[in-house]
Amino acid sequence: MRILVLGAGGTGGYFGGRLAQSGADVTFLVRPARAALLREHGLHIVSPLGDAQLSVVAVTADELPGVVAENPFDLVLLSCKAYDLDSAMDGIAPAVEAGAQVLPLLNGLRHYEVLDARFGFANVLGGLCFISAALGGEGEILHLGKPASMTFGEREGQPPNERLRALAALCAQAGIDHQHTGDIAQAQWIKYGFLAALAAGTCLMRAPIGAIVAAEGGRDFMTALYAECLAVAAASGQPIPAAAQTTALETLTQADSPLKASMLRDLEAGQRVEAVHIVGDMVHRAAELGIDAQRLQAAWIHLQAYQAQRAT
Repeated sequence: MRILVLGAGGTGGYFGGRLAQSGADVTFLVRPARAALLREHGLHIVSPLGDAQLSVVAVTADELPGVVAENPFDLVLLSCKAYDLDSAMDGIAPAVEAGAQVLPLLNGLRHYEVLDARFGFANVLGGLCFISAALGGEGEILHLGKPASMTFGEREGQPPNERLRALAALCAQAGIDHQHTGDIAQAQWIKYGFLAALAAGTCLMRAPIGAIVAAEGGRDFMTALYAECLAVAAASGQPIPAAAQTTALETLTQADSPLKASMLRDLEAGQRVEAVHIVGDMVHRAAELGIDAQRLQAAWIHLQAYQAQRAT
């Protein structure tokens, strides 16, 4: 199976790199400067799960149509930031038009409607990942912490997918923690509810979990914030299982925890953030369902103010 990975940043670089390291047929679709760097120096992964220095195949958007004409791809791993989705879809379009299906690894849920409209429901599979990774100063992939997993599956109404089965086999070969699930919607909501609370709480307070819960009322605040997300999930027909709630709440209220959302790291660096795709979307869903979500709303206002100031 031929896999096209959109981007070679933290997420795409790590998972695509691990697949390539194991011998999978992987090509990275990247911007010209990144392509030149990968061709000259290869892909470098720095990780507690093992470092790697790999020679990889990289193509640019201008080169992709010619590559596809000679040898089409079966699957596109889409790992861009939500605010880059439009340009990402333009970039991968030649591969999808030639028969590839798309497996998005973006945060949240809002992107599915956009992808379906562009490529068709049948061509957009369900996926998510858990990893904290970023690009280093020399273009290396910095894997921050040990978790690094992918979960994927057929969306409701889609038939069994042989490409996902093949991906599961490749992940096993590469030693990637993965799950090919029969209920991808539940997995997505489990992550989305947790991530929305983590992003809202740490961005609003501009602090990691440990500092928040150490403050008077901090633990109760994070508990109530997560409860708002749980209410939205339940009202959306995707109640979060009790075991998943317990795990998430323990993480969101862990004393001395250095955990912060990647959105907060982006915010602290003065970069663009996926505010509307994660926190904003949860707020809008709550409003449509008649759910009181004051804490989420406060975080959403905070993020909008940040974006407005950043734009001036």
